[in-house]
Amino acid sequence: MRAISADFKPLGLNKAGIEGLAGADAARREDAIFDTILRTGQALSEISLPAAVGAFRRGKLLAFAGPPGRYAIMRLRGDTMQRTIAITSESTRCSTCMLSDICLPVGMAPDEVEKLDELVKERIRVSKGATLFSLDDPADAVYGIRFGSLKTQLEDASGHMQITGFLLPGEILGMDGLLENRHVSNAVALEDSEVCVIRIQDIDHLSRLLPSLQQQFRRFMSKEINRSHQLVMSLGSLRSEQRLAAFLMNMSQRLTALGYSSTEFLLRMSREEIGNYLGLTLETVSRLFSRFAREGLIRIQQREVHLLDLPALLALSGGDCD
Repeated sequence: MRAISADFKPLGLNKAGIEGLAGADAARREDAIFDTILRTGQALSEISLPAAVGAFRRGKLLAFAGPPGRYAIMRLRGDTMQRTIAITSESTRCSTCMLSDICLPVGMAPDEVEKLDELVKERIRVSKGATLFSLDDPADAVYGIRFGSLKTQLEDASGHMQITGFLLPGEILGMDGLLENRHVSNAVALEDSEVCVIRIQDIDHLSRLLPSLQQQFRRFMSKEINRSHQLVMSLGSLRSEQRLAAFLMNMSQRLTALGYSSTEFLLRMSREEIGNYLGLTLETVSRLFSRFAREGLIRIQQREVHLLDLPALLALSGGDCD
């Protein structure tokens, strides 16, 4: 959580607001708070005013009044507050990041990658279980995962959640909101994570100077569409054991690209989350893990997985897990 100086007092919130808990009268004081903010000066956070207004109305912001002409806005996500980190001259940039071979800079010339350094001006740390963005949030940025992992999920009118993807370091999320300028899903951290914030307005500006950037985003959008197609095919045509085998092989391939072992890894998602994603019940997922272990395909202890027979798993999955 970003530290708030003692000079800053919560607007319309009780003392607990300083610790990230909205006071009981926060909703009733919404208009007064934003009237005050609109009449103040320098923001301490990077959030834009339209995004701030929308998020506050959904109960996801705290506002603090400071010395004359200054205020602070802090995002609330679930029960945990995000922490925004400014990029400094000492920070790792796109041009020096170890994920550059799989993230946005991949395939770009060195001088082009250096220009990308202008694109990422802040990062956000999201605690396990906290939400990076929610359904209907303004989509003013996309996010590159620097470390950790997140899940994306849809929610229907009855409140049922459907997981649509698990994202790993080097992967981009948030592009689902580019058409309507609002996110159409929730993004939740599976573990403590950090993302690089790429503002849409900065993308539009830099794309005019760097045409290859447009190609990069088309590539990422193509990968996202392909991932959606693979999920539809899995749910529509594969048997339950094929779905789980394909899931394990997909995780293996993506983790290998990050430099991790292709055969031993930790599943950050629960079996219930895997089942939700694959259209299987928790009982079916547990039964299949036990079956794979009995047949010598895997060894599993809680969330630690050791793939013992990659060729057999690949054959069972159908052979295409990208």
